[in-house]
Amino acid sequence: MEPRFLQLADVAELLNVSTSQVYHLVRSGELRGIKIGGRGQWRVERAEVELYIERMYAETAVWIRENPLIADESVG
Repeated sequence: MEPRFLQLADVAELLNVSTSQVYHLVRSGELRGIKIGGRGQWRVERAEVELYIERMYAETAVWIRENPLIADESVG
């Protein structure tokens, strides 16, 4: 059974980014996380990672529609 909560390093591995990038996502509120324990260690619920990925797919789709690929006429 997979753990419900992930450390930032685990999230970074899933997203193939650095731990500092995940920290920034959590601190900015872009990716929901919680601080637990006296030392305030960050944890991100696995479901929140999946929601974040779905949001990024949706945002990317909008960006693609708004920024169509224009073929370079000099190529070809």
